[in-house]
Amino acid sequence: MAESLAGKLLVATPDLGDPNFYRSVVFIVEHDDVEGVLGLVLNRPTEATVAEHLPRWHDVASDPAVVFVGGPVTPDVAIGVVAAPGQPPEGWTPALGAVGLADLSGSPDDLGGVERCRVFAGYSGWVAGQLEMELAIDSWFVVDADESDVFSDAPQDLWRTVLSRQPSRLSWLANYPPDPRLN
Repeated sequence: MAESLAGKLLVATPDLGDPNFYRSVVFIVEHDDVEGVLGLVLNRPTEATVAEHLPRWHDVASDPAVVFVGGPVTPDVAIGVVAAPGQPPEGWTPALGAVGLADLSGSPDDLGGVERCRVFAGYSGWVAGQLEMELAIDSWFVVDADESDVFSDAPQDLWRTVLSRQPSRLSWLANYPPDPRLN
């Protein structure tokens, strides 16, 4: 492994046809050459509200305050990403600046200082070396993440938003049509 991609975004190329990842933006939370990669799809909101599934977390849930599909792996497990500026709380795993994973079994008060949260059902996972193979065949663009990406209030626009801020020709793909044959 050349370098860890933890804290970066994977942006699906327009040709990535897997329905789990079509036009997805995946936040890489963990990446190492032994365990592999754990990521969360940032732009797949569901209709399920945080209030109905994790009511203690509703007050700090970012808009839209719904559960997101984090990926196809273990969809019955809830994963929390929180912004906790200042002193990192107990039970918090850093990912990007003040953003990290949190244990949702307690309450935000247990962590102290949680400003906002996003809840994911399941995650995206790659065994060691698998993501590197997908990168070699150009399935993904790797770009810098911004904390605002994780808590975007317009997740349906995130693929275009992230691509449009990239340098040079990569930004052109933000306007790539869903089906170029119809263009």
